Amino acid sequence: MEKTTLVLGASPNPERYSNRAVKTLQRKNIPVIAIGRREHDSEGLKISKGVPADLPEIDTVTLYLNAKNQEEYYDFILSLKPRRVIFNPGASNEEFQERCSEENIEVVTDCMLAMLACGQF
Repeated sequence: MEKTTLVLGASPNPERYSNRAVKTLQRKNIPVIAIGRREHDSEGLKISKGVPADLPEIDTVTLYLNAKNQEEYYDFILSLKPRRVIFNPGASNEEFQERCSEENIEVVTDCMLAMLACGQF
């Protein structure tokens, strides 16, 4: 079973960590779906604006949004029933972390890029 990762807060800017995360997942042949503020499609990087229809089963949601910008996605993320949600640096959100835990979703507060580099992903 492929373990698709959803990157929420993806950016087309190559200097942003979310951009590096998407590209690292792609290099490691991990299926990835990227959602950001603007649509983008170039050099193998496709970012959707808004929630795409017909999503596959999502194993991991990794957040690159601050707590305030996560609010509009709470119900969407919970409806996906992912195995885990990764709260990257700057994305810490006690309220949503508690909601995830209540839904038996693993909460990880770590840097996804570091996890990928260390083989802990």
